[in-house]
Amino acid sequence: MELHWHIYVMAFIYVIAGINHFRNPRLYIKIIPPYFPNPKALNAISGVAEILLGIGLCIPAVSNYAAWGVIALLIAIFPAHIYMYFDEKARMGLPKWVLLLRMPLQIALIYWAYQYT
Repeated sequence: MELHWHIYVMAFIYVIAGINHFRNPRLYIKIIPPYFPNPKALNAISGVAEILLGIGLCIPAVSNYAAWGVIALLIAIFPAHIYMYFDEKARMGLPKWVLLLRMPLQIALIYWAYQYT
């Protein structure tokens, strides 16, 4: 299976985002809805998942599975986007219209990952 340069761009984005979970954990912990247990652990798990999935996207033998993993991750973190929209403290000073635009962006990211399944 030949991988195209687009998948490497996607992989780079997820690896950098995953690393950022550890460089700036408060940013991510702040947007985890309070009804989820152990935000520190969830931040670490999602950071590791992004790094591993990003790496997996670059390995032809597992890139299909990694793309499905990206889709699952994007669905799993969607509640954070909803929480940011409704909770002023989680908003990070962003206007509501920007947060509203982020939600369909998740669908676009899911579609992008789906291209590699």
